[in-house]
Amino acid sequence: MVDTSINLSGLHLSNPIIPASGTFGFGYEFAEIYDINILGSFSFKGTTKEPRFGNAAPRIAETHAGMLNAIGLQNPGIDKVISEELPKLKQVFSKPVIANISGFSLEEYAYCCEKIDKEEQVGIIEVNISCPNVHEGGMSFGTSPESAAAVTKAVKAVTSKPVYMKLSPNVTDIAEIAAACEEAGADGISLINTLTGMRIDLKRKKPILNNVTGGLSGPAVLPIALRMVWEVYKKVSIPIIGMGGVSTAEDVIEMMLAGATAVSVGAANLKDPFASKNIIESLPDAMKELGIKKLTDIIGGAHNA
Repeated sequence: MVDTSINLSGLHLSNPIIPASGTFGFGYEFAEIYDINILGSFSFKGTTKEPRFGNAAPRIAETHAGMLNAIGLQNPGIDKVISEELPKLKQVFSKPVIANISGFSLEEYAYCCEKIDKEEQVGIIEVNISCPNVHEGGMSFGTSPESAAAVTKAVKAVTSKPVYMKLSPNVTDIAEIAAACEEAGADGISLINTLTGMRIDLKRKKPILNNVTGGLSGPAVLPIALRMVWEVYKKVSIPIIGMGGVSTAEDVIEMMLAGATAVSVGAANLKDPFASKNIIESLPDAMKELGIKKLTDIIGGAHNA
């Protein structure tokens, strides 16, 4: 008998599998096809203060071993998430959920996190700092240690639940930014978010995406995500939720060996709505084949080899 359970900042999860924000909606759509309580948890759709309709279409493009998206944080806004989405979610998911929060100013991050912190269903707040800072010329909050730390401090000042900072990979030194977040009070780190990329329509001779660029996800980014999880694990002492190109149980184990405590599944859910379920169900056999009795024993294990 193998043990797939983990502890994530005080939350006991039956397994480390967490569908990533933006790939699982608010859960109840997936609950129509399988019991989503099989999941360790999941991170719901990125939420901002005001409703957002997102970018103009086309905003999805296929690419080799992955996909590009420029959805633009489409969501109903924090008030409707609390009043409408969470009550619907509660009917189909009995475990604590991860709330993904986005913002375009320190004040907006703090406002949304303070509101969501009061919701009983929320176990962890995941703060996406890949958003452009409207007060600083549009540069992402996650591109410098100073701005990442500023968001962390602003959020921690108004919350009581664990806060995980979700980092952008489009930086020079992601480990330095993670360390700044830890010093500012972060309880954990989520990484990686999507990599900036683009495709061109050869017939139209124009970018496929209306936004020109989008976020690359899928199997193509797994080696980059693993490298970044590895680097951050060496730099911080707080837990890591690793993500980026994960689509199999073996990918999960690889991510945990690099240093992740839990593992998010993203684009795979869009290709196959049963992806997370299939990974969970195949994880025990993969563990047995590799001689792993307890998943928590392998966290960061590749660093000791």
